[in-house]
Amino acid sequence: MANKWIDHATFYHIYPLGFCGATPKNDNNSPPVERLFKVLSWIDHFKKLGINALYLGPVFESVEHGYDPTNYFEVDRRLGTNSTLKNVISELHKNDIRVILDGVFNHVGRDFFAFRDLQQHRTNSMFTEWFTGLDFSKYSPMGDPFTYATWDGHYNLVKLNLNYPYVESHLFNAVKMWIDEFNIDGLRLDAADNLSPGFIRRLSSFTRNLKPDFWLMGEVVHGDYKEWANPESLDSTTNYECYKSLYSSFNDKNMFEIAYALNRQNGDYGLYQHLKLYNFLDNHDVDRIATSLKDIRHLYPLHILLFTMPGIPSIYYGSEWGITEKKGGHNDLQLRPSLELDSMYREFDDTLIRTIQKLSNIRKYNDALKNGNYKEIKVEPEFLAFSRQTPDQKVVVLINGSDREKHFKIQANSATDLLNENQFYRAENGSIRLKIYPNWGMILKVE
Repeated sequence: MANKWIDHATFYHIYPLGFCGATPKNDNNSPPVERLFKVLSWIDHFKKLGINALYLGPVFESVEHGYDPTNYFEVDRRLGTNSTLKNVISELHKNDIRVILDGVFNHVGRDFFAFRDLQQHRTNSMFTEWFTGLDFSKYSPMGDPFTYATWDGHYNLVKLNLNYPYVESHLFNAVKMWIDEFNIDGLRLDAADNLSPGFIRRLSSFTRNLKPDFWLMGEVVHGDYKEWANPESLDSTTNYECYKSLYSSFNDKNMFEIAYALNRQNGDYGLYQHLKLYNFLDNHDVDRIATSLKDIRHLYPLHILLFTMPGIPSIYYGSEWGITEKKGGHNDLQLRPSLELDSMYREFDDTLIRTIQKLSNIRKYNDALKNGNYKEIKVEPEFLAFSRQTPDQKVVVLINGSDREKHFKIQANSATDLLNENQFYRAENGSIRLKIYPNWGMILKVE
């Protein structure tokens, strides 16, 4: 990669349709409303948090929630126009904030032009090869005189035939336009675990020829992440393995769970030592982290882990205030609210924000936390200690998830506690004795 910007990235994740207060459904008729400009009023907040990369969820024309696209070449009228998006990204770039968009390529909405043609002309449509699982001997649950493959049984999400050259050409032309016109820095591929490996490899080659430092990350829930992230395919995937381990390790007083996951991924024989996985505590599809935790005080040691473990940290909008929301039965609208910055600062305590601000700053100026190897030092039911080390620097991270002070010893000549701003020196017995406060941690730069 020509430019290793991703090594230094700290992401903020926004679901634009919800964040901007767009109407739940697109009427395909109303004039564009430039709601997306709301993002610009949050730039100072991003910079306060140490954010230098923004993941914007779906922004192109869709039927409803953005993951049912109908036009890959036009910004959703509920968010504005192509000019709106171009100006927003340009302003973010001026503030040294990279931007990646959602690439929804596995499926389309029922208002997609090729599917509309199929509905009208049936077997005579020139787009019969654009979709998978077409069967004209049956009716779909939506009343169509044919049935078709879907994403996860949702008939409002029509599965594309990505092996058909005209479909691939259509999608690649859209991506080229996004790079040329909007100057995006990467893509998060929705439902990447449903995309064919050949399609991903070709997309990777195509985008890197257009922009050498283009970053591709895939949404993958289960499986071996190396199947999708490797030198010929994606740069990274979502780290759902650690997502679950992070909060349940605190809830169950079982730090062995996250320790096992981190060691499996990044230890001496780790499966993903050379990958920077996309780490998160919550997102637009799962419960807010403050809802998932049994003890809200664990937000603090949990964020210390997020910013010191191997990979790329990401904050989902609003969760920096510790807001609580649970995934709904039929939709996730409550996980994707419209938030007003002034109101959030007025109504919520900013202690977690100040902690995140400090953590992102520590990560920014300590290369071991971005590029160092991972080595477990000690694990107990409510305690984890590990190191991150490069040839030039060693950082030791201590996480205390209990209600009691934790006393611990390390071998070092001196240690600077970057998080709590203390300095320690080797005692006569050759070790440094440390006291870690309850539900807190230490980030030690050791000599």
